[in-house]
Amino acid sequence: MTDNDYQIAWGLYAFAALGCLLVWFKLTGWMWRYLREPLWVIGAVLLFCPTIIDPVKEKYAPALAISVLDLRLKVGNNVWRAALDLATYGSIALGLYVVFALIRLPFLRRKKARLAHAEAAAAQAAAEHQEDDQPFASQDSDRYASKPAVPANGENAAPSGRYRVEPKL
Repeated sequence: MTDNDYQIAWGLYAFAALGCLLVWFKLTGWMWRYLREPLWVIGAVLLFCPTIIDPVKEKYAPALAISVLDLRLKVGNNVWRAALDLATYGSIALGLYVVFALIRLPFLRRKKARLAHAEAAAAQAAAEHQEDDQPFASQDSDRYASKPAVPANGENAAPSGRYRVEPKL
């Protein structure tokens, strides 16, 4: 295999691994955040972790593929090296994820508190807006009630109340 073929093979593998990782993201998208994200890290480590197959020529291959093929074909000379690489890269990646999650935790708490405060302010503003829905209307409790056209004493005087009846909304 020439260097050009080697680079093309790794490019094709990287493209296929990105597609598999996107499918993995879709499959685990419904899960709880603190279960989903470590699974994403484990999936990325399994797909993108390289292991050396020829120390003289410095040739690498995906560790998962090497371990599966060596176990299936019962060759066994690269299985332990590939498993060690997977464990090493996996522990480093999960450690970095834990550090990232611990750094992100105060920001998420602050965001949650800010959203709760904004939600309470919006509820209070909605309550005030509901009370003050028609600021120029009278605050009588009977403002939608129909007024009698004729005064109660029987005279033909003009009514003193409103002349129009507003519909109820």
